Amino acid sequence: MGQIKIQRISLSVYFFLLGFGFATWASRIPSIKSNFHFNEAELGNLLLVMPISSLIGLPISGWLVSKYNSRIPLIVSFICIVLSLYGIGVAQTLTELVLGVAIFAFCTRIANIAVNTMSLALQKKQEKKIIGSFHGLWSLGGLFGALFSTIMVSNSVTMKDHFLYISIFSLVVGLIAFPFLMKNDKTQAGNKLIIGKPDKYILYLGLMVFFGALCEGGMFDWSGVYFKEVVGEEVFTLGYLIFMTFMAISRFFSDKIAEEIGMKKTYLIGAGIVAFGMLLVIVFPSYWPVLIGFSLVGIGVAAVFPMTFSLAGNSKKYSPGMAISIISTYGIIGMLIGPPLVGYLAHLIGLKYAFILFIFCGLMLIPLSRSFFNLVEKDSS
Repeated sequence: MGQIKIQRISLSVYFFLLGFGFATWASRIPSIKSNFHFNEAELGNLLLVMPISSLIGLPISGWLVSKYNSRIPLIVSFICIVLSLYGIGVAQTLTELVLGVAIFAFCTRIANIAVNTMSLALQKKQEKKIIGSFHGLWSLGGLFGALFSTIMVSNSVTMKDHFLYISIFSLVVGLIAFPFLMKNDKTQAGNKLIIGKPDKYILYLGLMVFFGALCEGGMFDWSGVYFKEVVGEEVFTLGYLIFMTFMAISRFFSDKIAEEIGMKKTYLIGAGIVAFGMLLVIVFPSYWPVLIGFSLVGIGVAAVFPMTFSLAGNSKKYSPGMAISIISTYGIIGMLIGPPLVGYLAHLIGLKYAFILFIFCGLMLIPLSRSFFNLVEKDSS
């Protein structure tokens, strides 16, 4: 087996584990809401901790990608993610819970920058696009995480024990895969954040990630709550599970679809599917329409992150690591605004109508993607 293939497999393991861990947290949010007796607004306040902590990590992640190869920040942040996830599971007070969530989010930020930077370095050694398959593995990890969470909830396993099992599994597998990761992906140029007028290329990509993150993050945090409180299903993880299933499947095909019809059309079609799927969820808030709607949203939003991160590697101003770090910040802000905003809207107008926000996010991808590709065509002419 060639070295590049081994490096790709080991990196794939980390994409899978990061998705697995994040889904474990997200699918148990309704449990946290019940255990701590939060209302929607209070849950929104807790969810606000994640993007704020991630945003604080911006200057640190930028510094790390300029100073080290990606594997060092990745393993350190990954170990901290595992430990903080267990900390969330055993939290008894609000302070302990907030601290666990903050560390989990901060270190997830570092790990995501590291794996995406490494994926761009590996793609440059390949003759075909592979970014989508990595993000597909993240979603597949999320799918298995949600599936395992469903089993845990169905069998009344405590969140403490559930998170302990996941932490041990993730730590063991992550440490086994670490020695085989790519060792030399540090770039020598474009590593400094330049303050001033925003680069339009990065700005448009960032805004597309912003609305994609707002929609995707909102679905991560609220699909289970919607399925439990609006649809009225006791196995609340099923809504999250179906969304993750179709997003994972779609991401494995996103590279091929983008090559066949072009990224421009892929953005436009995905935006329409997101809007239609969410409209179905809102208008027909019952079991099968919501499952179909969540499935469509998963399909529609699937390609946004892998395509945008792939395009980030073509930036003329920044290195791939720095470009991803900047663009990810827009995504973090989307996470910052999205889930808490859904909570506040749900408190005011009801959770069902709060989901209109996701229709708006899907439709915003249309003018933004058009503007981006018009800019690219203008620069190349």
